[in-house]
Amino acid sequence: MGTTLEHPLRESIRIEAVLQALADPVRLRIVQAIAERGEMACGVLELPVSKSTLTHHWRVLRDAGVIHQQPVGTSKVNTLRRDDLDALFPGLLDGVLAGLLSAARV
Repeated sequence: MGTTLEHPLRESIRIEAVLQALADPVRLRIVQAIAERGEMACGVLELPVSKSTLTHHWRVLRDAGVIHQQPVGTSKVNTLRRDDLDALFPGLLDGVLAGLLSAARV
């Protein structure tokens, strides 16, 4: 039987945890990459951090309710919890992603 990962229920997602998760530049890059691709395995994105640090970033995003992780074989496929975040905090995710695009153009 596969590993089951804990994810917060929609009603348990708190704005403070989401904002803290999104406050880190590495986690923002992860969220941006998932938004661009729709879904992404953990090992796909090249980031300037150690594997253990990257694992921590994925967990922070999952525990905050920003992403959903689904074990597939020896990897995890990640998607944004856009429906949950949009229902709870309308426009937040779109605003963060738009801000990243604007900052990239500067």
